[in-house]
Amino acid sequence: MKNMVRLTAFSPRVHIGNVDLNCKEIEQFYKENNKKTDIIVTPELSLTGYTCGDLFENRHLIDNAKKGLVRLADKTKGYGTDGRDMAALVVGLPYELDGELYNCAAFIHNGKVIAIVPKTYLPNYGEFYEKRWFTGRVYDAKEVSVCDRITTLFGNNIVISMSGEVSLKIGMEICEDAWTPVSPGRLLALNGAELILNLSASNEVIGKENYRRNLIGSMSSTCLCGYVYVSAGRYESTSDLVFGGHNLMYENGKLIAENKPFSENNVTCDFNLTKIKHDRIANKSFSDCKGISGTRKYVEVIWNKSLCEKADVKQRVSMTPFVPTKNKTERCLSIFNMQVAGLQRRIETTKCKCIVVGVSGGLDSTLALLVSAQAVKNLGLPSETVVGITMPGFGTTDRTANNARELMKILGCDIREISIVDSVRQHFKDIGHDENVHDITYENCQARERTQILMDVSNKEGGFVIGTGDLSELALGWCTYNGDHMSMYAVNTSIPKTLVRTLVDEVGHYLADKGFEGIKDVVEDIIDTPVSPELLPPNADGTIAQKTEDTVGSYVLHDFFMYYTLRYGMTPDEITELCKNAVKQSDEYKFSEAEIKKWIKVFYTRFFRQQFKRNCMPDGVKVGTVSVSPRGDLRLPSEIEFDEFIR
Repeated sequence: MKNMVRLTAFSPRVHIGNVDLNCKEIEQFYKENNKKTDIIVTPELSLTGYTCGDLFENRHLIDNAKKGLVRLADKTKGYGTDGRDMAALVVGLPYELDGELYNCAAFIHNGKVIAIVPKTYLPNYGEFYEKRWFTGRVYDAKEVSVCDRITTLFGNNIVISMSGEVSLKIGMEICEDAWTPVSPGRLLALNGAELILNLSASNEVIGKENYRRNLIGSMSSTCLCGYVYVSAGRYESTSDLVFGGHNLMYENGKLIAENKPFSENNVTCDFNLTKIKHDRIANKSFSDCKGISGTRKYVEVIWNKSLCEKADVKQRVSMTPFVPTKNKTERCLSIFNMQVAGLQRRIETTKCKCIVVGVSGGLDSTLALLVSAQAVKNLGLPSETVVGITMPGFGTTDRTANNARELMKILGCDIREISIVDSVRQHFKDIGHDENVHDITYENCQARERTQILMDVSNKEGGFVIGTGDLSELALGWCTYNGDHMSMYAVNTSIPKTLVRTLVDEVGHYLADKGFEGIKDVVEDIIDTPVSPELLPPNADGTIAQKTEDTVGSYVLHDFFMYYTLRYGMTPDEITELCKNAVKQSDEYKFSEAEIKKWIKVFYTRFFRQQFKRNCMPDGVKVGTVSVSPRGDLRLPSEIEFDEFIR
């Protein structure tokens, strides 16, 4: 995982005013962890303690803090033979310069102090009175000497740039800086910093924990950056305040790691630089804001570092990234309501007399039918406005046919059954195709016949056809061109297969609670039915013979590949490694490395070859961050030469 940088937030046991003991606490942790992570960040004023009060004016403390900084810098060189592979260390200290005292963050590595960044904004309200001791202001970078031993840059316009096979730019701010309207961290991000480190001593009061999450999450989201917030722990003075060591890590607005107040003293997580870099390229509004930093120049300091070896990813990687894990029912109903709202608007606009849905008894048509039933209900129309048509063919099984009929009955649809067998046989005769040859012609003739029936019925009844195909099928091109590929409005067009299953489950149970008697049992059986187009004859025992995933591979894998290809533009190698780690973390899904590599080639091959189908796909509402609509999210030529993707 070359584009992963590992950060550790560490809130050490602080000994107030005792620099020697504070250094020992930090040294011990660094000694045990310096090869396991890339950067270790400690809280604000971690060398002295934040709650020293007027002791900050004492010469002994000020001098000892500088000596402690040099001591820790020496230790970062002494714990390994190759300093490039060792972790950087970020500490907080009071630093005197030109007759003024600053509250600072120091970035040290391999015996060097890479930079010292002073706090820009000092809180001087409520329980805070930092201006009593410190100076806070915009300070342009200048060269300083620490204890006449180490030369470094001092200022709050410094961007630390990591050199090596992976590029990374880092900015630092301190506590209150993040709470201001135009924070130093935002300006650092606009000047290239992809990772912001915040050394904080934020005390705990009721409600502040969630406020802090919202604040840092918003910073990370709008700045499109990784953000590490490290706060002073419970060993600070409790004379007037209490500190909880609330450490937070966000990646592009998503909380990826946390020490809740008064819990553990450290947390480690990996940041995916590909995600950060991708979103900055994609989001032109971020680039447009770069001019707000004015004429102030930001200084770039080069930091030589090789990232530590990572056997596993220390960030939760789900095998089903489209499926919500938190507040699942609420999220699923929200998605369902978006689908319903889109269809409602289309019904109102067209002033149609009915909407026509092909109901197969499979997952996709079930979701489309549920959306359709809810839309007409919301509009105060009769439930029979939904014309549900089941069209048994050569591969239809009793199980799916019965489920389709029962579902339509429960929802109160206008139920129709039109067999395609005779018409398809006539078509085989017309084009000279042998019915016993079960090839692509055999399959597509059935799919197109079904679409013809739906279209013609909708014309006859003054309605329009609801498409049932999902996002995964569009990505893989697993649809018959001008067959199930086509409709007048496609309600599932941005719902991937893994999410369809979850939505059907959640919405089915929701409707069961609303009085639709029997729907729960039908939905559960539909969920348990193998995914199949049912175009080939069933087995001798009447069960489904044609299983989609036997041909194209697991939809769990394909949805994973699709998510990281379209959402973050990752390379096949990155996705493969990420998938391997997701499998390690999963108790449910187990795929071998060989399977992952096999099916990712299938994904790219099908994805690029089938773009022509997506270029003329029907309208449909977007509900998530990934969509393949040619009118908005995915504009690709149909002739991409994709050999490099599948080597």
